[in-house]
Amino acid sequence: MKRLPFVILIVVALSFVAFQTMGKSNTVPPSKYDKVLRLVGEMLMDYHFNPQDINDDFSAKVFKKYIKELDPEKTFFQKGDITILRKYEARIDDEIKGSQVESFLAAGKLFDQRMEEAALLYKEILAKPFEFTSDEDVQLDEDKLDFTANAAELKERWRKKLKFSVLERYADLLEQREKNKGKEGFVVKPDEELEKEAREKVIKTYDRYFDRFRAKFNDDDKFNVFVNAITTTMDPHTEFFPPVDKRYFDEEMSGTFYGIGATLQYDEGNIKITSIVTGSPAYKSGELQPGDVIQKVGQGSAEPVDLTGYSVTDAVKVIRGKQGTEVRLTVKKADGTFKVVNLKREKIVQDEAYARSAIVNENGSKIGYIFLPEFYANFDDPNGNRSFTDVAKEVNKLKEEKVDGIVIDLRNNGGGSLYDVVQMAGLFIDEGPIVQVKDRDSKPTVLKDKDRNVLYNGPLAVMVNEFSASASEIFAAAIQDYGRGIVIGSTSTYGKGTVQRNIGLGENAYSMSNSELGTIKLTLQKFYRINGGSTQMRGVTSDIVIPDNLEYLKLREKDDPDALPWDEIGKASYNQWKPGYDLTTIKQLSNQRVENDPAFKVIQETTEWLSKQNEKPRSLNLEKYKEYQKTIIATSKQLESLLKLKTPLTVSALPKEANRWADDKAKQDRFNNWLKDRQNDIYLDQAVKVVNDIISQQNLAKESSDNKTKKGF
Repeated sequence: MKRLPFVILIVVALSFVAFQTMGKSNTVPPSKYDKVLRLVGEMLMDYHFNPQDINDDFSAKVFKKYIKELDPEKTFFQKGDITILRKYEARIDDEIKGSQVESFLAAGKLFDQRMEEAALLYKEILAKPFEFTSDEDVQLDEDKLDFTANAAELKERWRKKLKFSVLERYADLLEQREKNKGKEGFVVKPDEELEKEAREKVIKTYDRYFDRFRAKFNDDDKFNVFVNAITTTMDPHTEFFPPVDKRYFDEEMSGTFYGIGATLQYDEGNIKITSIVTGSPAYKSGELQPGDVIQKVGQGSAEPVDLTGYSVTDAVKVIRGKQGTEVRLTVKKADGTFKVVNLKREKIVQDEAYARSAIVNENGSKIGYIFLPEFYANFDDPNGNRSFTDVAKEVNKLKEEKVDGIVIDLRNNGGGSLYDVVQMAGLFIDEGPIVQVKDRDSKPTVLKDKDRNVLYNGPLAVMVNEFSASASEIFAAAIQDYGRGIVIGSTSTYGKGTVQRNIGLGENAYSMSNSELGTIKLTLQKFYRINGGSTQMRGVTSDIVIPDNLEYLKLREKDDPDALPWDEIGKASYNQWKPGYDLTTIKQLSNQRVENDPAFKVIQETTEWLSKQNEKPRSLNLEKYKEYQKTIIATSKQLESLLKLKTPLTVSALPKEANRWADDKAKQDRFNNWLKDRQNDIYLDQAVKVVNDIISQQNLAKESSDNKTKKGF
């Protein structure tokens, strides 16, 4: 989840002309690898916002990360191999500065050797049946594993790993047998045959796994992993794209393919979802989210393909397909549970990614609800949609309906255009600074709303969660710093306070376009709140915290050891809003509701329990495994039910938009389902109640003022 959409900076006074004319050394490196690595090193040192010294300490961190990327589960290298490779541990910094590139090649060559040895090992182990009655377990949390000391230990690690894989499939086959027993045409197979079938499935999986290492993990691929180990050690959002991956990245951004609408990333042997395109099949399913690992892909009813060992490009080939065809994804959720998600491929529909609104009727009040999935902007079309103008339109529609308050939903909003977030914040204040932006050398630039007009001055709440990032955090922070509204949601937002720009690596100059040598997404600047504090690492702390199911999953910026630190600069000059309510009282009322609702207590306890399960060893005993799975499934189902309201909210479309897509039944159905999801949203329910508290306080204050005025007469 660490690679969220980055804020597009179009207002800051930073010239990129220098990148187009910057001179390079006259020395021509002897290889493509040397050339690319030198260019990357120069860019990092000359232009990164906060470059680390490229020295032996930096080299050691890169070495450790590269080895982990090659062998995350520690099933190839042994301790002796790491000792052999340590002679390169302090050399990587020299290679970045121009020495001949040797380290990744040496590690890669040894990896290939150990991989072939492991290929013989898994076949030997899987040739014999397993028994699942003994009381033993396996540690699957790779962070708790060390490299094995010898070949015997390595074989034992493989034995347990493979046994667990067979156990998973064997337990599934036993369950299918039990469910289908007695059905016409169903063949009841004995345990021994099912165990053999499970082993054969695992053999096929690992055959593909090792075949792909041989065919699709060449020196170029290892070099790309190596360079990214360097760039992400500088900070998590500085990345290297080889040309083919950059083209894939551009294709993803264009939305012109037929697929599921999820951005993928290769992460330590897994294909992980990093973001989801709003309006896409993945988004509309409501069953996928950033951090999910796609383990299998099935075409319709066909046998699913295991993605173990797949690169992103290869995974994309099996996930994408013809419009309207079905694809089945088996995903591993962040809490360790598994889910099969059925989706139909579509062209990504951009108009469903735009701001939209609805009305919530609650205790006699009409609360406007605005959903903004991202801070989008069509820079290629002056007349194209922009998030701030669309939000302004939705606000005006809600004002026409005479709503008593507004909730803006920025949950899972990963950011977007900085210009739009500044303009959007300006819709709710008269004028003043919105955010401060600083590069590595200059004084902070204060970006202001210069329009004294206020589009909406009524009660306001902003919903956030752990995946509200970048531009979302800027908006929430500005609303909070001005005292203009109340931020409600998770303990804190994601904590991404940096800005990146794609820069192509050229032979003699950098460019703003893609390059045949590759492209760097480089961290150039940092955001700061108008109160002086950065949103980096700490994010925005909610005024009112509501327990949620993501709190204990380590997915925020602060959970990445390479994240840039929090800091602060001087406070900008601004005048606080006079809200007409007491925030302390609003907090107390909300806290009382949450404390009196047993669902939130169970959500907190259940989420915390699930988050700890990944750290524990897994039993290789069939009965214990089945009991554990039964508990996990029951707990997950309980959590899903708790996240839905028992008494739905009254959420409806604006009168003029109830049938906004009447000419497109599929779109209209999706819109109706979107409204239904809001009706069952326990967090929207709490936000609406908070806005009602604000309304009540303001009404009381008005009545008190009116009474004083009458007495004065």
